[in-house]
Amino acid sequence: MADFSENSGRQWYVVQTYSGYENKVRANLEQRIATMSMEDRIFRVLVPVEERTFNKEGKVRHVRRKVFPSYVLVEMILEEQSWYVVRHTPGVTGFVGTGNHPIALSAKEVSEIMAKISKDQAKPKIEIAFKPGDTIRVKSGPFVNQVGPVVEVNADKGKVKFSVTLFGGRETLTEADYTDLEKL
Repeated sequence: MADFSENSGRQWYVVQTYSGYENKVRANLEQRIATMSMEDRIFRVLVPVEERTFNKEGKVRHVRRKVFPSYVLVEMILEEQSWYVVRHTPGVTGFVGTGNHPIALSAKEVSEIMAKISKDQAKPKIEIAFKPGDTIRVKSGPFVNQVGPVVEVNADKGKVKFSVTLFGGRETLTEADYTDLEKL
């Protein structure tokens, strides 16, 4: 059995689950917390996810992906009873740590994870299939049907800079939303 004597404060721990069971483990654990009256020992259960937006075959798709597949974060006061409740939740394979001694996340790790989660919820990441040098065609807007090479990709803004030939052979740099373009 684990030694819990030095762990008396509220901390975040990483719990390993079967692959694909993260949300089931969260639901099961939340139910066990309520039925076993552990609300004063186990506080939050998180499955960190991020929003991704990408353009595939001309269609914009929005996808939610787990940041840490097969892992769930649990904020708790580690003691024998709380450890038992989490450890024996269906779908849980164990705590991250050495043997039966779970290791808490550092304050820095927790703040980085929370910042990443809140940033991703505020603004989804955009995955753009274009890279500099690719040839694209404009599907809509003032440069419709123009063809040119990609010069720069700004995934944060969802914009692509590319070169088009206008006005008798003069090359002009322009920028468009990645959803208005298609790769040739």
